[in-house]
Amino acid sequence: MALILYELGGLSGRRYSQFSWRTRLALAHKGLDAETRAVAVSDKPAIAFSGQDKVPILVDDGETIADSWAIAEYLERRYGDRPSLFGGPVGHGLCRFVNSFVDRVLIPKLVPLLMIDVIGIVDGDDGRHLRTQMERVFGRSLEDLAGQRETDIQGFRKLLDPVRASLRTQPFLSGAQPAYADHILFSLFQWARIVSAFPVLEPSDRLAGWREAMLDLHGGLARSEAPRADREAGV
Repeated sequence: MALILYELGGLSGRRYSQFSWRTRLALAHKGLDAETRAVAVSDKPAIAFSGQDKVPILVDDGETIADSWAIAEYLERRYGDRPSLFGGPVGHGLCRFVNSFVDRVLIPKLVPLLMIDVIGIVDGDDGRHLRTQMERVFGRSLEDLAGQRETDIQGFRKLLDPVRASLRTQPFLSGAQPAYADHILFSLFQWARIVSAFPVLEPSDRLAGWREAMLDLHGGLARSEAPRADREAGV
């Protein structure tokens, strides 16, 4: 069994893609090890073999799977004898909703606020590529998008109230134990933690405790990627 994961790489070896972190945690959940290969966001030829232009890409003994959701479904089918990512068909359906909620509601609210910081952790070509891409999507400069983030972050935090309600009676979004729904949501906070020192959550937030528990999973897999705040402080 030879697993290879292609993911975004930034300066100083940073692995900052939230979608790749979903796959990293899914692999760890299944007890699977993969060789990781960093790809620059502007280097499309490096992943042309996959027939598309985005990461993550998982190669499993010659089979190529792109997109974090497709990879999760593949891992669940291919390695069904290992711990389940979804907890069965019903959990699979609910997890699809979480995936859509994070991608369509939470990401568009948070990513514009922090994209200016991403430019500082990638090389010049990737920075220019990301700036052009994001400013085309949002129709504003990255500086403008981040200009009021001290107040704009409140709207993002408010969207998380249903998650807080769930965490009042259970330690993880998936229940007593974390599963892929937790990995999906956590990936956004992991991305924010790596790319920016801006405080996305207040320390007293119930979600901050959940985030700490997620950082500790699988021997501290996510915690092993240093946060931007620590890097800037020289910790």
